[in-house]
Formats: sequence, structure tokens, C-alpha cells
Amino acid sequence: MSLKRTDIENIAWLARLSLKQDEISVYEDELGKIFELVEQMKTVNTDSITAIAHPLDIGARLREDNVTETDNREENQDCAPETEAGFYLVPKVID
Repeated sequence: MSLKRTDIENIAWLARLSLKQDEISVYEDELGKIFELVEQMKTVNTDSITAIAHPLDIGARLREDNVTETDNREENQDCAPETEAGFYLVPKVID
């Protein structure tokens, strides 16, 4: 797949990039090579290959979900300027 100058300009506009005129030809070549590689990769027969999520066949070690700290909400909120129903009250910043 070959890219045209207008394709590069549109991609740059979508990515909010400002390219100089001499850079466009460089990107035409480089992106063209990338698309050629992708086309080559599409031709590889992968029917007999099993998709995997991770190359190592290991399971995650999970810990038990136990409470390790006590509830100190009242102590923590004692120094707060304002609280209500267990929540911190803060000044409104958006109208």
C-alpha cells in the first residue's frame, strides 16, 4: 500500500502534528515501509498457531482477602474542618 502526500497530511492533521513540507516525503517512505511489512505479515499462515495471552503457562498467586487494618475514619476525620455522614465536606469549586 502506498501513501500519497494528501494521506500523510490528513494523518498529521488528525494527530495534531505540524509537518514541514520536506518531512512529508520522509514520512511517505517510512509509513509506506510499515504498511508493506503489515501486508507481508498478513500472508503468513497462522491457522495452526494457538493464540496465547502470555508466553509462560503460570497462574497468578492470589492472597486471601483479609482485613489488615482497623477502621480509623473517626480519628482521621477529627482534624477535618467539616464532615458529614462519614464524608469530608470541601468547598464548591465549580459553579
